[in-house]
Amino acid sequence: MKRIITVLCAFMLIIMPVTGVKAEATEKQAIQAKAKQIADMLVQNYGVTSLQYAIMENGEMILSDGAGFHDKANQKAVDKDTMYGIGSVSKMVVTTAVMMLVDSGEVDLDQPLTTYITDFKMADPRYKEITPRMLMNHSSGLYGSQYGNSILFNDNDTRNHDELLIKLQAERLKSKPGEYSVYCNDGFQLLEILVERVSELSYSKYVEQFISKPLQLDSTKTPLDSFDRGKLAATYWPTFKPKMPVENANIIGTGGIYSTAEELTQFAELLMGNRPDLLSEASVKAMQSPEYRKGIWVSDEINSFNFGLGWDAVELAPFSEYGIKALTKGGDTIMYHASLITIPEHDISMAVLSSGGSSVFDQMFASKVLLEVLKEQGIIDNIKPDRTFSAPVQTEMPAELQDYSGLYGTVGATTEIDIKNGAFTLPAMLGGLIAEQKYVYTGDGYFTSKDGSVKVSFVKESNAKTYVKVQGYLSLPGLGQMGMNTYDYQKLEPNKLDAVTQEKWVARNGLNYFALDEKITSLFYLVPSQLIKNFKVNTEHGYVNGTQIKDVNHTVNVAEIPIMNGRDAFDLELMKKKDAEILTQNGQQYISEKAIRPIFSGKSGIATIPANGQARWYAIDGKSAEKTITVDSPEQGGYAVYNDQGQVLQFSIATGEQTTKLPKKGFIVFGGKAGDVFQIRLK
Repeated sequence: MKRIITVLCAFMLIIMPVTGVKAEATEKQAIQAKAKQIADMLVQNYGVTSLQYAIMENGEMILSDGAGFHDKANQKAVDKDTMYGIGSVSKMVVTTAVMMLVDSGEVDLDQPLTTYITDFKMADPRYKEITPRMLMNHSSGLYGSQYGNSILFNDNDTRNHDELLIKLQAERLKSKPGEYSVYCNDGFQLLEILVERVSELSYSKYVEQFISKPLQLDSTKTPLDSFDRGKLAATYWPTFKPKMPVENANIIGTGGIYSTAEELTQFAELLMGNRPDLLSEASVKAMQSPEYRKGIWVSDEINSFNFGLGWDAVELAPFSEYGIKALTKGGDTIMYHASLITIPEHDISMAVLSSGGSSVFDQMFASKVLLEVLKEQGIIDNIKPDRTFSAPVQTEMPAELQDYSGLYGTVGATTEIDIKNGAFTLPAMLGGLIAEQKYVYTGDGYFTSKDGSVKVSFVKESNAKTYVKVQGYLSLPGLGQMGMNTYDYQKLEPNKLDAVTQEKWVARNGLNYFALDEKITSLFYLVPSQLIKNFKVNTEHGYVNGTQIKDVNHTVNVAEIPIMNGRDAFDLELMKKKDAEILTQNGQQYISEKAIRPIFSGKSGIATIPANGQARWYAIDGKSAEKTITVDSPEQGGYAVYNDQGQVLQFSIATGEQTTKLPKKGFIVFGGKAGDVFQIRLK
């Protein structure tokens, strides 16, 4: 009997690992199937052309797959070597580069930035207080983003990088450095310059030498690197059939890196502290610290944003609801989108990259799959169901809340909040994902949306500003929910105008101003809101596009909103140049539509780029309406056509088309080098 038991025990020792391997394989297959299902759904329902994703656990790649086509024309599927732009996930690369210099004793995060960039100057004496740490945690007070000539088709022109310090010399700060954190791209462009000044290497060379090579990241590149562009996932624009040319995000520190999902998870090994030979444990911990708590912040409630050094969130929901520390960084260019999530205590990371779609979709996908991984491993017992909501029950509102009625602003816009009978309406938020709707009072200081998923309240902060606080959950079919907790609007003081100033701005209400300095290779010609500035003037209160009117030709930003809604601020300056009114915003010039002449109405003509290299805009009127235009463009020139609603109908740099039917009304723009001549025929 004893011998039989011994034999059985030996047999069990042999068979149990096999059973364990089978169970592990089954778990992997289940997660793989779940991920594939969501990925295919994103391609089918969410405007995603292609998707690539990978999970690394304990240094092992446990999942790597994709969906959609690398290139729709030849039906080539995405594989693990397909490269994508990772957008603002690039901020983790430049943050890491600076922390490496901290480790080597060459940079101190809390010394003034001017210690390392001696020619950094601004039109605000407080700039001397800005430190590298403030750039990393978004608390520098910089306006936000110098986007001019930053994202270009087949063009890695470095002018955005080269001109940044010059443009910042004319810029103010919107807040005292360190007062609060609001997302800021320019800070990471300055970190790129810091790396170059301290290391005496170009930023691309530094990344290659100290990050890509040691981690064996063969597909992690910048627009200035030489590599096979055919490896990049093809991109498409909804209104054009051909695939787009290669996108170069030339704001490299902020958003210009290309990579693959697998290589991003390998990079995440460094971010989780698994490569102390490259990045010290002290630096890893510093990057993961809750930097957002150092200044004004909306609250510590469930949120998808709570900044660390570089990180968008260091206490990411929904993982925080399970007592698990997860960190994330998302990124979007015009064409590419990305999300990276790491869970350091369990040594897990997941990267999701896409052509088309949104980093929000990528993050929600990654969160959903990682929860499945944590469940399969027994780290969490169950995945909590999505929250359900019910229609609000309106209750009597305290009379003092009526005092919150008034004018509110965010960057780029103002809105009137008129609380009547315990209710008010807010415009759409999150790019339309939360619709314009009415909010009714439901008690405890909250006004609730019609489906119960969003709560709005009013908060007076320590800086004496009053904010509209928005708490809620964004629910997307098949992707689950994302928790939000933000300040969306700031209450504004009335700004009474004198009669002359009021008359001048009333005359500008509704006018369009067209970009002159943007290269014709810019992807912004696909996104007219970046090129065509429309003035919305509130003369009753004295504001234009969210900025406060100071005199007949100047406005200034007054938005001081933490997290996201105070980002990319601007001032407006207008002046007369010959017979044209010129707008300057963030160092870029725009011409008033009143100065734009109609394009000729004859059979043939020319358009010439002036000596200053600025674009030439023409109006499409009754004489040229619905005619077919054929343009013989110079080698580096191109044109774009817009209807009167500002929608792009043709962009020759993207489509290669030289013949276009003009709309009934609209505009056409020609761009190229100084002196370039366009031969034009109308039929």
